[in-house]
Amino acid sequence: MVILGLTGSIGMGKSTAASMFRFLGVPVHDADATTHILMAPGGLAFDPIAAAFPDIIKDGRIDRQALGKRAFSDPEVLKKLEAILHPLVRAAEIRFLRSQQMLGRSLVVLDIPLLYETGGEQRCDAVAVVSAPGFVQRQRVLARQGMTDEKFSAILSKQMPDIEKRKRCDYVIPTGLGRAVTFQYIQGIIDQLS
Repeated sequence: MVILGLTGSIGMGKSTAASMFRFLGVPVHDADATTHILMAPGGLAFDPIAAAFPDIIKDGRIDRQALGKRAFSDPEVLKKLEAILHPLVRAAEIRFLRSQQMLGRSLVVLDIPLLYETGGEQRCDAVAVVSAPGFVQRQRVLARQGMTDEKFSAILSKQMPDIEKRKRCDYVIPTGLGRAVTFQYIQGIIDQLS
């Protein structure tokens, strides 16, 4: 079974690419979606996060915006949060890989936003990076609710630059030339790896 890592900086179109892989029949493990499930009330990360950061619990839920703001501004908070979340996300990824292997899949995708930043590429046979021109990325990100230039800059500062990701990866998936072009590239990767 070939494990393809899928990554890309914020606003580059990774979610769109992941949905295209799914549409074409390739199972995708989404690290962000897993994190949301883990942090929801009753999720495995809820109690440890609530114990570590009791002030970010609002109406019985984790205030993700407040937690994100603290984590981005304080490296110690980020470290503590990652120590809770990363092992749980990794365990979910392992369960996903085992189940897909048992089903006899020839190709699976690990959708991991900070793949290179966390050394996740070592767990993959190949890596695909979604990429778009900087002005397209900026437009997409600033159109998101609650996003500001300051927040965008803070997120970018935590991510490896797009140019560096493109140098290190096996495949670049362009997402700024229209969905048909993106779809074509993804189909080509699947044909090559399956």
